[in-house]
Amino acid sequence: MSDALARPTDAEGSAPPRSTAVVAVLAFAGIVVSLMQTLVIPIVPELPKLLDASASNTAWAVTATLLAAAVATPVVGRLGDMFGKRRMLLVSIVLLISGSAVCALSDSLIPMIAGRALQGLAAAVVPLGISIMRDVLPSERLAGSTALMSASLGVGGALGLPSAAFIADNFDWHILFWTSAALGAVALMLVLVLVPESKVRTGGRFDLLGSVGMAVGLVSLLLAVSKGADWGWGGATTLGLLAVAVVVLSAWGVYELRITKPLVDLRTTARRQVLFTNLASVAFGFSMFAMSLVLPQLLQLPEQTGYGLGKSMMTVGLVLAPQGLVMMAMAPLSAAITKAKGPKATLMLGAVVVAAGYGLNIVLMSEVWHLVLVSCIIGGGVGFAYGAMPALIMGAVPASETAAANSLNTLMRSIGTSFASAIAGVVLAQMTTDFGTTALPSENGFKVVMAIGAGAALLALALAAFLPGRRAAGSATPVAGGSAERPAEVSGAKS
Repeated sequence: MSDALARPTDAEGSAPPRSTAVVAVLAFAGIVVSLMQTLVIPIVPELPKLLDASASNTAWAVTATLLAAAVATPVVGRLGDMFGKRRMLLVSIVLLISGSAVCALSDSLIPMIAGRALQGLAAAVVPLGISIMRDVLPSERLAGSTALMSASLGVGGALGLPSAAFIADNFDWHILFWTSAALGAVALMLVLVLVPESKVRTGGRFDLLGSVGMAVGLVSLLLAVSKGADWGWGGATTLGLLAVAVVVLSAWGVYELRITKPLVDLRTTARRQVLFTNLASVAFGFSMFAMSLVLPQLLQLPEQTGYGLGKSMMTVGLVLAPQGLVMMAMAPLSAAITKAKGPKATLMLGAVVVAAGYGLNIVLMSEVWHLVLVSCIIGGGVGFAYGAMPALIMGAVPASETAAANSLNTLMRSIGTSFASAIAGVVLAQMTTDFGTTALPSENGFKVVMAIGAGAALLALALAAFLPGRRAAGSATPVAGGSAERPAEVSGAKS
């Protein structure tokens, strides 16, 4: 495994005696946060009636979480590097609990949107957890632990859907959010008791202007992408937001290169290993989410269409749940391949497996077991890839930038999922078939989306081919070896 992934030696303190507990707690926190992705899906069709609002307005209950997460992830990551990763992890979980409580007490639109935005602000938990692992775990535990933590993004999303569907079908919908608040409270207590604080900090002044610029640019971009289908891709609002995004993000990049302590170190981000890992992350985020858009619709469309399976939301959740378990099961195997062949090989293997899964889905989509098989194959490939990405990122950045770098990588995956939703939506809206008086996505439309998902995975494979080999990756940033070899990383640390 890369020296760049090793934790400080005993010169900086002995290894935590409960590393297994630390890994379990951080992975649990990641799963709790990722549950927010699927928490409202079972009740989205009912939200207009539940909140006495239009469908277009209640859609903001989903969009608010996306936008808040996009802004919070890199900002909280940088704050974690500066002032303490555990501290910012606790803040994020508190925001999750608060947002869940606000939603649980809501019966109207504005409080629901506010609560969902607060939940989105907790999205940095996974990259913060990975960064804490780098700082406090023994080197031999790190690859498998970070792979598990990274996979928790998919695990929570997959397991959350059947759980949320069961609660929505059998209890008052507010119980969904009380449950998420309770899980968040458990995660908070476990982190307080079992997770140590890292002493690797940079200190310094926070780049407030850079964070505002990045927030404006990202919100403009993601809002245009997520709402373009509703507003019209050629409409003034969509094109205006895209123009704002281009101008603001370009100016932000110039500004970030000129200051000494930027929010995002673009010079580090431009390193080949970091750059191509992030680009591959966009492609993987796209590919993973394409499946989440196709399979539920295939399962729920009426059997009379000839390709729909006419199943309930609960069945959809049960079909997709094994995918999350497969992702978790792939974590130790991903770590073993990374240790033997390097993270580049693991990432490329994941891309091949995901592409194969989509290819299989094009010819196997007529039975429930077909979709279970396909989702497990794709989930396994994503598990390989998501396990390799933190190793690649941490192999190229100093420990003092770990949280910010991992947060940016997580953001890249989220951008990929946003583009997947937009592109798949356009394809399925254009390729329809008449079912009575209703136009439904056609079978060929679903196959085209699957083919695009396979293409995105192959694009990730091509991008991964440009990553440096194992030896180059392992020597990118030699940060192990104790405090004598890492003065720049810990000189600003605070106990």
